[in-house]
Amino acid sequence: MIRFLDGVEKIGNKLPDPAMLFLLLLGVVMVLSWLLSMVSFETINPRTDAPVVVTNLMAGTALTEFIANMVIVFTSFPPLGVVLVAMMGLAVAEHSGFIHAALRALMSVTSKKLLTPMLIFVAILSHLAVDAGYVLVVPLGAVIFYAAGRHPLAGIAAAFAGVSGAYSASFLPTSLDPLLAGFTQAGAQLLDPDHLVNPLNNMFFMAASSPLIIGLGWFITDKIVEPRLMRTAATIDGDMKEAPTLERLSAREKQGLVAGLVTIIAGLTLIALTAWPADSAWRHAESGELTHNAAPLMRAIVPLILFLTLIPGVVYGVIVGSIKSHRDVVAGISKTMNTMGYYLVLAFCCAVFIAGFSQSGIGILVALEGAEALKASGLPLGAMLVGITFLTAAVNLLVGSASAKWGLLAPIFVPMLMQLGVSPDLTQAAYRIGDSSSNIITPLMPYFPLVVVFCQRYVKGTGIGTVIAMMLPYTITFLVVWSAFLLGYWALGIPLGIGSSYVYPAG
Repeated sequence: MIRFLDGVEKIGNKLPDPAMLFLLLLGVVMVLSWLLSMVSFETINPRTDAPVVVTNLMAGTALTEFIANMVIVFTSFPPLGVVLVAMMGLAVAEHSGFIHAALRALMSVTSKKLLTPMLIFVAILSHLAVDAGYVLVVPLGAVIFYAAGRHPLAGIAAAFAGVSGAYSASFLPTSLDPLLAGFTQAGAQLLDPDHLVNPLNNMFFMAASSPLIIGLGWFITDKIVEPRLMRTAATIDGDMKEAPTLERLSAREKQGLVAGLVTIIAGLTLIALTAWPADSAWRHAESGELTHNAAPLMRAIVPLILFLTLIPGVVYGVIVGSIKSHRDVVAGISKTMNTMGYYLVLAFCCAVFIAGFSQSGIGILVALEGAEALKASGLPLGAMLVGITFLTAAVNLLVGSASAKWGLLAPIFVPMLMQLGVSPDLTQAAYRIGDSSSNIITPLMPYFPLVVVFCQRYVKGTGIGTVIAMMLPYTITFLVVWSAFLLGYWALGIPLGIGSSYVYPAG
């Protein structure tokens, strides 16, 4: 395994710089789109009920439209605003010393041996805040490990595995549950117009999966990933002064830390109190739900993170003396923003490539052809479910959005397995395992470039190959063990969630 991962890293890092790689891949996609546009495919796109057509990106109209939309594609790139806005609050909290003080206090009561499971546990909890874990938990994972004398990249790997590799695992419902259930219901109603899918139909299984992921991630990080990182003796280039030490907090630091934490608690309490009433402005106007994707609370997660990190950082800084005026606040934000230059370049190239690849329709073609091949395979039910999991993981390397993939695959897989007596709830659970597991090894995942940038803070030579080699053990293990866990869960007949079943029709 170690030799294999070393080979993956070596080959991956011989590729061009990630930014240039995305542009080269865009060129490949454009040529493929031109060639495939001349082929007539019989595969039907279930979302349009029309045959799949590959768009020639090199045609005059498509090319000029693509170039004309390039600025909008970049500025609307989903992670861009999330990262930059959330990082401003974190910048102040870090510049003032609030984050370092909190970590020193945390490590004074937490065994180094339990840092890994604690980090993965927090990463899974971050699913409640949509994509906030990428900009909060992943970089803090490096800082925590660094301060504890462990390899910072191992901290990034553990956090990334919990945030993204276990994307569907959660102790509590998230906004992803109703989103996927909607596509599952649409697929089921192609066969049974009256069939309804509960948005929490996988809640119990995903909650039970969380301890499994924590245990697997703990083992992989401590026994495979970190020993390999230490063996390869990757040069840590980060500034040692930025790593929090384990020395005891001074009286003033304790006072500042308590005041900062009280500020966070007060902020969260205020949000909870204003969101609790049934007519709260935080709720979705029509459904009254707080977790609805369009609810103001869900759309305000990133600005709330900005305030809940910036204000405590300022409070702490004023008390300990690290912030003396508003100029120190601006200086802290500017210092962090200065380090994001490479990420902006990377984000532009990544956004342009993903937009071109999506516009070509090649990803849709691959996904649907793979689904049809699996449908025609005639595998036993258990093998069919595992096949769905592995096919989803493969398609995830080309189509990153969980909802986009399921929008394409649900109309094929759900009615197909319903005809074999398998409930839509079980089919959806199999899909969610595959969708989560390979997130962490695909450069097309929008936050993947950000993880590369986080790693480069400590090891300047980090490339796509380094991150893929670091995360591959998690992907392989999650896919195999999590799939087996689903089959065992099914065999024991434990409920998947609320209003769920294993068989169709239920009863």
